[in-house]
Amino acid sequence: MRGIKNIRLKKFDYKSDGYYFVTVVADKRENIFKGREQEIESEPTDLKNKTLGLSLDYFVIMPNHAHIIFILRQCSFGLGEVVRRFKAKVSHKFQMFVWQPNYYEHVVRNEKALEKIRQYVINNPQEEIIKFEQFYK
Repeated sequence: MRGIKNIRLKKFDYKSDGYYFVTVVADKRENIFKGREQEIESEPTDLKNKTLGLSLDYFVIMPNHAHIIFILRQCSFGLGEVVRRFKAKVSHKFQMFVWQPNYYEHVVRNEKALEKIRQYVINNPQEEIIKFEQFYK
């Protein structure tokens, strides 16, 4: 049996301070949240309020996924634990497992890229394939 492929940057410390663009996707890409997006919009904010060193830059809940830009500043947890806690809170609220394993992340490297990512999240949240190199042009 094959394990889940590790898609994280090798030798990168995901507990280090910075901006992280995360996308979590519903199990089987089903529209689990359609019409219920507002039910979980409080979860990222609640997580931020309960986690020392965690801030939110921007987030949007879509029918089958969520985009979140997390900011870690001497955070008590690494990015993986932050995402795990968010996914667990939402699953608990829905009283069922709702997420695909793992998540997509991108370490934001500069202000120009951050602004482009924000615009992407705001203007085109349904985009299926994210080409991160476009954020650095």
